[in-house]
Amino acid sequence: MAAPASPAGAQAGANRLRLGLAARLALRELRGGLSGFYIFLACVALGTGAIAGVNSVSQMMTGSIASEGKTILGGDIRFEIDNRDIGDAERDYINGLGTVSDGVNMRTMARKTDGSDQSLVELRAVDEAYPLYGAFETVPAMPIEAAFGAEDGVYGAAVAQILLDRLGLDVGDTVLVGQASLQIRSVIATEPDALSEGFGFAPRLMMSRDALEQAGLVRPGSLVEFSYRVRLDGQASAAELSDLREEATQRFPDAGWQIRTSQNAAPSLTRNIERFSQFLTLVGLTALIVGGVGIANSVRAWLDGKRGVIATLKCVGAPARLVVAIYLIQVMLIAGFGVFLGLLFGVATPFVAAGALAGVIPIAVEASVYPVSLAIAAGFGLVTAFAFAVLPLGRAGEVPATALFRQQGLETGGLPRWPYLLTAGVTLAALGAAAIWFADDRRIAMVFVAAVIAAFVVLRLVGYGVQAIAGRWPTVRSTPLRLAIGNIHRPGALTPSVVLSLGLGLALLVTLALIDTNLRRELSGNLPERAPNFFFVDIQSNEIDGFEKVVTDLAPGGKIIKVPMLRGRITQLKGEEVNEQNVPAEARWVLRGDRGVTYAKNLPENSKLDAGSWWAPDYEGEPLVSFSAEEAREIGLDVGDSITVSVLGRSITAKIANLREVEWESLSINFVMVFSPNTFAGAPHSWMATLSDPDADAALEGEILRNVTQAYPTITSVRVKDALELANQLVGQIGIAIRAAALVALVASVLVLAGALAAGNRSRIHDAVVLKTLGATRATLIRAYVYEYGLLGLATAIFALGFGAVAAWFVVSQIMTLPSTFMPDIALATLVGALILTVGIGLLGTWRVLGQKAAPVLREL
Repeated sequence: MAAPASPAGAQAGANRLRLGLAARLALRELRGGLSGFYIFLACVALGTGAIAGVNSVSQMMTGSIASEGKTILGGDIRFEIDNRDIGDAERDYINGLGTVSDGVNMRTMARKTDGSDQSLVELRAVDEAYPLYGAFETVPAMPIEAAFGAEDGVYGAAVAQILLDRLGLDVGDTVLVGQASLQIRSVIATEPDALSEGFGFAPRLMMSRDALEQAGLVRPGSLVEFSYRVRLDGQASAAELSDLREEATQRFPDAGWQIRTSQNAAPSLTRNIERFSQFLTLVGLTALIVGGVGIANSVRAWLDGKRGVIATLKCVGAPARLVVAIYLIQVMLIAGFGVFLGLLFGVATPFVAAGALAGVIPIAVEASVYPVSLAIAAGFGLVTAFAFAVLPLGRAGEVPATALFRQQGLETGGLPRWPYLLTAGVTLAALGAAAIWFADDRRIAMVFVAAVIAAFVVLRLVGYGVQAIAGRWPTVRSTPLRLAIGNIHRPGALTPSVVLSLGLGLALLVTLALIDTNLRRELSGNLPERAPNFFFVDIQSNEIDGFEKVVTDLAPGGKIIKVPMLRGRITQLKGEEVNEQNVPAEARWVLRGDRGVTYAKNLPENSKLDAGSWWAPDYEGEPLVSFSAEEAREIGLDVGDSITVSVLGRSITAKIANLREVEWESLSINFVMVFSPNTFAGAPHSWMATLSDPDADAALEGEILRNVTQAYPTITSVRVKDALELANQLVGQIGIAIRAAALVALVASVLVLAGALAAGNRSRIHDAVVLKTLGATRATLIRAYVYEYGLLGLATAIFALGFGAVAAWFVVSQIMTLPSTFMPDIALATLVGALILTVGIGLLGTWRVLGQKAAPVLREL
C-alpha cells in the first residue's frame, strides 16, 4: 500500500495542478485569435527587431574585420612610428621575426606638369615585398615592379580614379610629387590593407620607396608615418601574437612605436562600429521601452474586454493568482510571437546590409545568422513585455467579481499588491542593468538609463500636473471646451497614459532631430565661418619667410598664423611610466604615439587660461608646459604635476604651469602641449601655418594653392573646405541612420498612443452614449475631443522640447565636444507634430466610439 503524500508534496502537486490548469485555460482562450493584441505585437516586434538588426549588422562587420585580420593589417603584426624611422637595433629585431614589408605614409601635393592644377593626396610608398597578404589589384593589371619601377629614370605610380578626375589626367600622363616626376601607370582597384591605414581626406597615390627618396619629401619635422608589416614564419595563435607584442614593448621600451596584431587590425574602425552600434541599440531599447508603455496599455485594454471571463472565474472559486497566471501565460506567448517577428527582421537585416556595405568597406562582408545578437534582442523583448504587463495583470487580479459584473473598468482597481509592484521593479532594474552590462561605453549607458528613469518620473508628474491644473481651471462658457477640461481631470482619465505614451517617443524624436541638425549646422555653417581657409604643414625653417611673402602678396588682407612644430611622445606622467589602461578611453589618444608640440612666449589667441598662470616672455627657468584642460583632467593631471616627453630622441621633463581651454572645434592651430620657449632652444623643427581670409573666393584660393605648391612643392597645403565637404558626406551617411532611428521612435509613439486610446475606449463609449442621450451632438463631442487631445499634445510637446533639448545638449557638447544650439524651428515642428499626432490619432480612435448604438450601453447602467 502506497504511503500517503506529505503535506508539502500535496501542496507542490496542487501548485503544479494550478499551473497546468492555467496553461490549459490560457491556450484554450487563445483560440479566439489575437484580436486586441496587434498594437502589443507591433510594439514588441519593433523594439526587438531594431535591437536584433543593429547588433547583427555590427557583429557581421566586426566579425568580417576579425576574420580578414591578416589581410586588413597587411601582416601578422605591424609596427608603426611617426615622424622618424626606427633604429638599427629595432630593425634587426623586426627582420628576425619573418618576412618584412616596410612602407611610408604621408600627405603631400600632386601637381600637373604645366602647373595649372594640383591636389592634396594621401601618399603611400611601398617596397617590393608588398603585399604580404591579399592582392594589390590595378587597372590595367600589372605586377608591383611594373607599376612602380623606374623606366628611363622615371618611376611609376598607381592612383585612385578620383585623382585623375580631379586633375583631368589619364593613365600614362605624368604628375609631379615633391621633386620627382611620376608616370601614372595604373588605377588602384584593390588595396587590401586600406582599412588599417585609417581615414583619408584625399585621393590615394602609391609609389615605391625609391621614388619617395627621389621626391625628397621626408625631411626633419615632416608629418610622416613609417610602418613595418611582418609575416611570421609559421602560424601564430592570438596568445602568441599578444606575447610577441608584449616582448617587443618590453625589449624596446623607448622605441615609441605602436604595435598592432592581426587580432586587432583596424581598432579605430572597430571602435567606431561598436560605438555607433551602441547608440542605435540604445535608441532601439528606448523604442522598446516606449513600446513597453504601449504593452501596458494594450494589456489593460485587452483585460478590460475580458471582464466577464475574469468575473466568472472568480465566482467559481479561482484565486487571484490563478487569474493572473492564465493571462500572464497568454501575454508571454503573444510576446514570444512578437519577439519572433522582430527576430525575423534581425535575421534578414545583415543580408540586406551586406550588399549595401560592399562598396563602402574594402573587405568581403559575409552575412550570417548571429545567435548572440538575436538572443540579446529576444531577452530585451521578453523582459520588457513581462515588466510592463505585470502591473495591469496584477491590478486585474485584485478587482472583485462584483465590480467587474457591474461593468466597472480596470482603472478603478488602484495599484496592485506589493508582490506585483516588486516584481515589476526588479524586472525593470534587471533590464537597466542588462543595458549597461552589454554596452561598449557603460558610462553613456548609465546616463541613458538614468535619463529614461527621469523621463518616466517627470512625465508622470507632468500628467498629474495637467490634471491638477484642469481640475482647478475656472468654468468656461464653451460646452466642448468644458467637456474637454473635464475629460482631462476626471477619475480614470487617459491623461497620465497619453502624456507618458506620447512624451517618451517625442522626447527621443526631438533629441535625435537636434543632434542631426546640430551636426549639420556645425559642419556646413558655423565651422566653415570660424575655420581658416588653409592649413600649411611641413614648412622648413629656411622656407618660412619666403612662404609668408608668397601668401601675403596674394592675400594682403588675410591673417597668417605660424607656429613652430616638433613631434613628441609622452613617456611619463608624474614620474611614472605611461599606463593607458588607467586613462579614460576618450583621452587615450593623447598618449598614443607622437603628438605635435610647440613652444610660445605668449598665450595662444584661441585659448584662455583655466588654471595656473602663463610664463613671462623672457622666462629662462626649468622647462614649463601648458596642457589642454579637458585632456589633463581626463588623464589625471593638474598644475604642478610633471610630464616627460621624448622629443628628437631626448627625454624632457617639464612642470605643468597652467591648464588652458582649447577650442578644438575652431579648426585653428591647437596643441595639447605648449612649452616655454627655452625648452627647445636650438632644436631643429618645422613650421605650421594657417591662412584666414573671409573675403577669399574660390578663384583666389585656387591661385594661392597653385602658387604655394609651385614655389614650395614639398609644403603640404590643405584646403579646409575640401576636408569639410568630405566630413559633410560622412555626417550625411550618419544622418541617414539617425533619421531612421527617429522614424522608429515616431512609430513607437504612434503605437503606444493608439494603445492608450484603446485602453480607454470602453469608458469613452459610455461617456459618449450618455452625453448623446442628454442632447449632445456628434459635432460637439468631436470638438471636445479635439480640444482635449490638443491640450494634452501641447503639454506633452513642451516636456519633449525641454527634455530633448537637454539630452541633445549632453550628446553634442559632452560626448561629441561640439557646440550645441537649440533650434526654434525644430521646436515649432515638434509642437505641430505633437498636435497632429494627438488630435489625428485621437479622432481616429474615437470615431468608432461616436458611432456606437445607445441601447446596448444603456442596458448595462
